[in-house]
Amino acid sequence: MIFFAAIAIGAILGWYRAGRRGGNRLDKLQYAAAHAILFAILGLFATIAYYALT
Repeated sequence: MIFFAAIAIGAILGWYRAGRRGGNRLDKLQYAAAHAILFAILGLFATIAYYALT
């Protein structure tokens, strides 16, 4: 569950950051994808750590 939530949060954050910098729709998509990938990796490690400790 952490993994999927991290992807969604990363995509929303990336879209928001690109919008604040004045990016067009393709810039926003690129930022959203990059942030989603980064947050997915972090969420994957968090999920593994959670299940390893419980």
